[in-house]
Amino acid sequence: MSQLSDITVLELASVLAGPGVGQFFAELGANVIKAENLRTGGDVTRTWKSSGELTDDRSAYFCSVNWGKRSIAVDLSTPDGQEVVYQLARRSHIVIASFKPGDAEKLRVDFKTLSAENPGLIYGQVTGYGSHNPRVGYDALIQAEAGFMYMNGEPGGPSLKMPVALMDVLAGHQLKEGLLLAMLEKATTGKGKLVEVSLIQSGIASLVNQATNWLINKKLPQKQGSAHPNIAPYGDIFKTRDEKEIILAVGSDSQFKTLCGILRLPELAFSDKFTTNALRVVNRKALIPILSQSISLMYASSLLEALASANVPAGMVQNMEEAFQLPESRTLLFENQPMPGIRSVVSQPFPLISSHFLPPPHFGEHTNFILTEFLSFTPEKAQILKETGIVA
Repeated sequence: MSQLSDITVLELASVLAGPGVGQFFAELGANVIKAENLRTGGDVTRTWKSSGELTDDRSAYFCSVNWGKRSIAVDLSTPDGQEVVYQLARRSHIVIASFKPGDAEKLRVDFKTLSAENPGLIYGQVTGYGSHNPRVGYDALIQAEAGFMYMNGEPGGPSLKMPVALMDVLAGHQLKEGLLLAMLEKATTGKGKLVEVSLIQSGIASLVNQATNWLINKKLPQKQGSAHPNIAPYGDIFKTRDEKEIILAVGSDSQFKTLCGILRLPELAFSDKFTTNALRVVNRKALIPILSQSISLMYASSLLEALASANVPAGMVQNMEEAFQLPESRTLLFENQPMPGIRSVVSQPFPLISSHFLPPPHFGEHTNFILTEFLSFTPEKAQILKETGIVA
């Protein structure tokens, strides 16, 4: 039996952070119902397609965080549509929402309203800047305002956004933790609660050493490519003789000494400029060209093999196709499914996922099932809701 097979999650969220949490619970065995607003066409990411993408109403973006769910399309602006949501909330343990501040109250699907229907309900809410700030939060804005973009890029170059919506991913992880803690608390108290996570605080909380470089040392982090501000050579990229890009992650003086031996530069490890990590950080501009010259004479495969044998951390810069050839990647793929998908839960042993684990749903694909099987509506009542445009 799956870990959370007796848990029902009502997902009122869209885009990435909230739905990612919904998929997390689905992978753990929970019954996840994605209630999509019929009036707005459902989760907006259904239409977020890359150039030339030939998909149906399940874009590749949408598919990234919507496995294992059932979709019901319901008009949340109507009393009858809201009543459907209330009945779902009464049978749910967790709600996940991502409305901009004030919208949940307008639609009458906020924590106060739904907890009146179900006092034990745990309500997880994702916002951009908190429930009292009306600004709409998007990942790109948060990357800019939380300090990530200012640091990201080459020295003297433009500020760069990371190519993954990492602020949404981080906020999703924060919300998972909050919801799991609320579940533990409810096991003792029997009471539900509101758990709120904002993108901006999730981003700032994830600045880790770059934050303390400023808070403690008053050193303002600057752009320095992929190089690490506190370790050298760490994060630096080098080209090999066969034009491959490799990255070094040398974290200790002994590793640096071994690296120098492999690169046929044994004297470098004893230079007054490079004997310690602190010296290498200060003298990085002098160090990198020396390493680059030696690495440019070696083939990537033989160099990486030698480094691995000597326990010197290094790796190849790989594209997405190459990354999914790794055995570690293949174990994350959903098997026996009509389309490719990737797990969000990586803690091992992996949750036992049924061979009938649902693929990302079409818009309103399970409306009839949810109404008649889960809510026990009569077929006649379900049909009336469809004919009057309350559900689809």
